[in-house]
Amino acid sequence: MKNQYTAFAPVYDRMMHDVDRNAWIDYLDEFLRDNGAHRIMDCACGTGAAAILLYKKGYHVTGNDVSPEMLIEARNNAFREGAKGIIFICEDMRRLKIHKQIDALLSVCDGVNYLTSMKDVESFFVHAAGCLKPGGMLLFDVSSSYKFRKVLGTNTFTEETDEYAYIWKNNYDAKTKLCEMELTCFVKNGAQYDRFTEKHLQRAYTVDELTKALKKAGFMNVHAYDAFTRDPVRRDSERIQFVAIKG
Repeated sequence: MKNQYTAFAPVYDRMMHDVDRNAWIDYLDEFLRDNGAHRIMDCACGTGAAAILLYKKGYHVTGNDVSPEMLIEARNNAFREGAKGIIFICEDMRRLKIHKQIDALLSVCDGVNYLTSMKDVESFFVHAAGCLKPGGMLLFDVSSSYKFRKVLGTNTFTEETDEYAYIWKNNYDAKTKLCEMELTCFVKNGAQYDRFTEKHLQRAYTVDELTKALKKAGFMNVHAYDAFTRDPVRRDSERIQFVAIKG
């Protein structure tokens, strides 16, 4: 899995300004508390936003990510937020290892979509199961097939602020289920703007595909919800939340 968060890392949090992270973590917190979780891992933790909020709720948190650049931001953010107890590890989510099994493992905001083959997804699920205690919980969300087809598609999105501007071009291939995303960003640096471009690749998965892979990996109790609710997935759900319990 190619590292796709390099130059993008320092501006990622600013570009996520429209996401209500507190509400998102409150939603996940309900599942974690229902399952009595305490020791948790945040996979593909990025800049550490979810890990920090969960730490502040009293969880013992480890965060990992394959991008060293994102982990630098995560450690800096944790220091600023007084969340010095979080351990951050540079690790590929397809090959997770942990010295002591934990209560829950999370991947927030498209981590599984960045796994672009079923082989990679199955590897993540198997290693996640190995990290969890019996009865442990795996929580992850994905951008849905509907979102890739109808929202991202071949559309281009732009945003301009006083600090940065970006052009986000999408190219979704319905046959391969792969979406290529080209992000060109201009970040203010004094009187000038620094420009960088990154390409990201994600894949769409169906609920059935992911449910079968979870059960194959040893998760016996699998639920999929329309994200941020406990309602069933709809045909037009843009984000799907999975909750799976290790057998």
